[in-house]
Amino acid sequence: MPKGAKQKLKLYYLAMIMVEKTDDDHMITMPEIQKSLLAYGVTADRKSLYDDIESLRVLGIDVIGEKIGRNFYYHVGSKKFEIAELKLLVDAIQSSRFITEKKSRELIEKLTQLASHYEAAQLKRQVFVQGRVKTMNESIYYYVDDVHRAIAENHQVSFDYMQWSTERKMIPHRAAPYIVSPWALTWDDENYYLIAYDEEADSIKHFRVDKIKSIKILPTKRVGADRFKEFNLARYSKMSFGMFGGEPTRVKIAFADELVGVFIDRFGRDIPIHPASRPGWSETSVDVSMSDHFLGWIFALGENVLILSPDTVVAEFKRKMERLGEMYG
Repeated sequence: MPKGAKQKLKLYYLAMIMVEKTDDDHMITMPEIQKSLLAYGVTADRKSLYDDIESLRVLGIDVIGEKIGRNFYYHVGSKKFEIAELKLLVDAIQSSRFITEKKSRELIEKLTQLASHYEAAQLKRQVFVQGRVKTMNESIYYYVDDVHRAIAENHQVSFDYMQWSTERKMIPHRAAPYIVSPWALTWDDENYYLIAYDEEADSIKHFRVDKIKSIKILPTKRVGADRFKEFNLARYSKMSFGMFGGEPTRVKIAFADELVGVFIDRFGRDIPIHPASRPGWSETSVDVSMSDHFLGWIFALGENVLILSPDTVVAEFKRKMERLGEMYG
């Protein structure tokens, strides 16, 4: 039999057919494979297809053949991603504020290409998250890449850091751009943050990447390596509530025993937990970045939590409560 048309692309089309049209629940016969190839303008006899299927296996595509009744069927078994794994990725993309609506659709469309047509239909579903507000900064993906490149190449970066105005427009936080040494990227409270050393302020700072604009990689080498030698990113994230910075403070807190899960989820399993003097209560001591955000978190827990020390934090919390009481008359 003479070689069919487009023979050089036959293996590629065969791989695409097997991945897109088959899975553990959907199989295809040899005549159906030939018909699918013909739709791409490729003709092939059975013998050559047996060799091609073996070539797919060598290339890492798990093509399984089995006899069911009087017919022989083929399908792709294990894939790079199981359908359950792809569903998790799709859910994460759709529920993330960090990823824009447009980029969400593009990423999910790419993920569907890793599944069969039948599985892809399961991926194109809507995940509803109450109160979700997607970011509007399409450039964030390139900014993340720029930060990674600056870290890899050991360079400083400059950028404008934006904030919302009362006119609902993004405006620069200050007139001059920030110049910092990037050392890490972290994900916290559904946002990407750049962790960097600010030489001018001689401190480690964090910046939400979706609020960064006009980032530039500078020829200047990074500084602040000594400050980052002892830097613990996980501990820093636990201390900074919603990445709101503040003075690092060791705080002793008493709480009702039913809230132990809340504190372990927030600060980790290694926090000290001891019985408190009040029955049914426990105590812990944790490091936090003192901020209104932390005090608001304490307030939200209501009467089931009590700050014990230091006295400065207890006094500040009382002042906040008094001011709130005055505001509401």
